[in-house]
Amino acid sequence: MKPAGRVHMVISDRHGGVSDAPYDSRNLGGAVGDDPAAVRENRDKTALEFGVAPGRVVYMRQVHSADVAYVTEPFGETPPELDAVFTDIPDLALCVLVADCAPVLVADAEAGLVGAAHSGRVGTTLGVVPALVRAMAGHGADPARMTALVGPNACGLCYEVSAELRDEVSAVLPESRSTTRQGTPALDVRAGIAAQLAAEGVEDVRHDGRCTMETPELYSYRREGTTGRFAGYIRLG
Repeated sequence: MKPAGRVHMVISDRHGGVSDAPYDSRNLGGAVGDDPAAVRENRDKTALEFGVAPGRVVYMRQVHSADVAYVTEPFGETPPELDAVFTDIPDLALCVLVADCAPVLVADAEAGLVGAAHSGRVGTTLGVVPALVRAMAGHGADPARMTALVGPNACGLCYEVSAELRDEVSAVLPESRSTTRQGTPALDVRAGIAAQLAAEGVEDVRHDGRCTMETPELYSYRREGTTGRFAGYIRLG
């Protein structure tokens, strides 16, 4: 059995960086139109504050898939198309970039495994979080020992969609069916992810329940259009 490692998780916000409006100020997204030098500085600063060297952060090219990879080092300048990663390497930080989708951070400290998933409407419907849990289990983790943190996302009272789209998603994941405060069709991605985790045997599920659309200190694509990305980070220490 691998030695247990101490697990560190954090959710960033939009404050404390160097990006100009409309990305002000700690934008971590490299593909949203921001100055690349500002993004690099923000990423380096955030990594150091999280206790890792800037060159020890794994970024993905997120494409709303259910693809998962085991990683032992960062991908470099051209990360592959992925939406979940996991590792057993200490002091290797896994990063999920979001601006309404949910960052989902998963750990089995006893097995010495941590993982991170980008789970928005499409990824949740495809099952990226269950895919991550199963992949980690295949490397020796036990869902019954796992702790999962579901980070901020567009909440079920704000995430308005068409009736057709709500029906399509809720046919796969009934728990995601929701209605806005105005009575229009909506999706509750958080409820869907929680149901998926429970179905995989993950009992210790925690929530940063902030709604991105209602929380000014977080980026929200639906609220702002052109905007930055905040992140969920996890590592073994």
